[in-house]
Amino acid sequence: MRAGRIRRVTAAPHQALPDTVDNAAATPDDTLPFAELGLKDNEYQRIVDILGRRPTAAELAMYSVMWSEHCSYKSSKVHLKQFGDKTTEEMREHLLVGIGQNAGVVDIGDGWAVTFKVESHNHPSFVEPYQGAATGVGGIVRDIIAMGARPVAVMDQLRFGAVDHPDTARVVHGVVGGVGGYGNCLGLPNIGGETEFDASYQGNPLVNALCLGVLRHEDIHLANASGVGNKIVLFGARTGGDGIGGASILASETFEDGVPAKRPSVQVGDPFMEKVLIECCMELYAANLVEAIQDLGAAGISCATSELASNGDSGMHVDLENVLLRDPSLTAGEILMSESQERMMAVVTPEKLERFLAITSKWDVETAVIGEVTGDGRLTIDHHGHRIVDVDPKTVAHDGPVYQRPFARPAWQDQLNDDAAAARHLPRAASAAELRDQVLQLVGSPNLASASWITDQYDRYVQGNTALAQPDDAGVIRVDEATGRGVAIATDANGRFAKLDPRTGAGHALAEAYRNVATVGARPLAVTDCLNFGSPEDPDAMWQLVEAIGGLADACQELGVPVTGGNVSLYNGTGEPGQIDSSINPTPVVGVLGVLDDVATVTPSGWTEDGREIYLLGVTAEELDGSEWARGIHDHLGGLPPRLDLAAEKRLAEVLVGAAGDIAHAAHDLSTGGLAQAVVDMALRFGIGAQIDLAEVGERDGVNATAVLFAESGARALVAVRDGQGGELVALAAEHGVPITRIGVSGGESVQIDGLDGLDAPSLDLPLAELRRSAEATLPQYFG
Repeated sequence: MRAGRIRRVTAAPHQALPDTVDNAAATPDDTLPFAELGLKDNEYQRIVDILGRRPTAAELAMYSVMWSEHCSYKSSKVHLKQFGDKTTEEMREHLLVGIGQNAGVVDIGDGWAVTFKVESHNHPSFVEPYQGAATGVGGIVRDIIAMGARPVAVMDQLRFGAVDHPDTARVVHGVVGGVGGYGNCLGLPNIGGETEFDASYQGNPLVNALCLGVLRHEDIHLANASGVGNKIVLFGARTGGDGIGGASILASETFEDGVPAKRPSVQVGDPFMEKVLIECCMELYAANLVEAIQDLGAAGISCATSELASNGDSGMHVDLENVLLRDPSLTAGEILMSESQERMMAVVTPEKLERFLAITSKWDVETAVIGEVTGDGRLTIDHHGHRIVDVDPKTVAHDGPVYQRPFARPAWQDQLNDDAAAARHLPRAASAAELRDQVLQLVGSPNLASASWITDQYDRYVQGNTALAQPDDAGVIRVDEATGRGVAIATDANGRFAKLDPRTGAGHALAEAYRNVATVGARPLAVTDCLNFGSPEDPDAMWQLVEAIGGLADACQELGVPVTGGNVSLYNGTGEPGQIDSSINPTPVVGVLGVLDDVATVTPSGWTEDGREIYLLGVTAEELDGSEWARGIHDHLGGLPPRLDLAAEKRLAEVLVGAAGDIAHAAHDLSTGGLAQAVVDMALRFGIGAQIDLAEVGERDGVNATAVLFAESGARALVAVRDGQGGELVALAAEHGVPITRIGVSGGESVQIDGLDGLDAPSLDLPLAELRRSAEATLPQYFG
């Protein structure tokens, strides 16, 4: 068969007749395996009430995947409404498409727009790390394509178990290979992300993937099926048995007898097919041949058909036998549930169909017309002439169960918060030698050490539009070659802060990503999030989720940046409910997008010359709880996270953005690891040392040597200025009310830190060669 032609696939001879709508009405007492598909008794009864009869096997398949936690957000949507409710008109100024579509779209000026989103592929990445991670990248890329945009960059946010656990290497090698293998084959630069190791993620690693796309305002496409008589076209890879129920349930026994059971639940990706699909979609868009489009990810055809029909306030009829199959033994329910990758569904007018098929044929993309838009408000699906689905699509896609899950502050939370570093009397370094050893130990700790073993496996510069990439504070992509206009994006989360206080921890995740975007010189504009938490049926984990959502929504409102879309990943836990270690550290990953008028003004994260004056912006407090110092030196977690001061974050961002181009030579935010890690990062970035004096900072802020080096207070950054520009930075900081102190100068082959009062010697000398060995040896030691 030539690609692009319409083909009807006949049923396999051994296949039994499917369960039809008429049969369901005539056999109300027939038992269907709804519990095996993840549905509760009350949910099954609700489906019966909606339909006025029992569901067919195919209808049950659709409801089971679409009403799953992953697809319906039934435990979180009542709380997620805060993001919309707290978005002001001022915050909507640059928002072209918000929550509810495949991804948000933001106006960045000159008729350009960007779309970006982060999603999870956590559980599949533990079961089968390579394919789980690879298809996570593929899925988020298709979300961006579905908005009408060309994907231009990806990022990944990874959390693994303890670095020395016997199973961690299996997951790390597979996930890193999958992220790099898929993204590199697509020709998309990987411009940033995070990697963290913590025992709480041992059985539940987090693989969150972000994609950024670029489009003109007029090219935005939505997933709304309308126009009676318009054709429903499925194109891309064939539908197979991989990924059946993968987003919502592990594959269970199939519905009919005599069919293979226990199919794999993890999808198998083909990045080369996806690359062709990208180019095919771009040509279809350019030719104006698509009325609406939806990628096939979680819940596959079940999702695409029901969401397109529901969003368009229309009806849809599908002839399921027209779906091109890799496996002719698939039942109707399996075809509907399959999450086979690299597939898209488009709505095409009849007069444009021939041209549409000509383009898919040109790209060797297999295509089938499987149905059409109707005006009756129903989603009907036939299989070989048998009516197997007849539902209101809104009941499948949008009107699923909504739960007010019980939640309560955990019984163990007060004890955790009372166990502060000060209360525990965690010992501070008593000598300069001990303090020096702590700096080196933290520089080489798994969460502060160089991630180059991972990131060097990713292509950061393909396409030629990358202005900054990891390990800089944010990734920066040029959008317009003529003007240099571009965008910056950073993602952050601190699960330890969120464990201590989910509301404040979520705010810190936003604040750090906001600060990182401003550090490179971009104006923060919009937010996407991926909320990774434990079981919503555990009141402890549900409380963490509710608190985090509220904290993030409030923080977005105060900073004036809207949430454009995102993802919720729950059930990330394996322990007994009610215990302090029942689930992962709550991990609200927040991505912030910023805009630059010209990427040529971008600020890198390290100095490239000797003699650059270095300034500390912001105030350091005695805030060591939840810090890397507490974890890495004392294996301790307790107390409260640093105070969140969003007004100070906003003022700092104004200074950082204002300094970009003319004043700032280099800049780096202070976060994980504190000031010591920031100075080391900046020095190692281009191999130039620094002489630092912290006496004035310690005296002004009233903190000792340990706190001044390792505290993780927010709203702080280091800025190295261009020659003679120190006065301008001081004046700019004064204008915005940001405390500023000159702490040193770049140069030399070591990091020398003076002004450490209270020790037997007031200074440390850390040769760059020794720092580099500590930073670069850790991950290869475990995984290389």
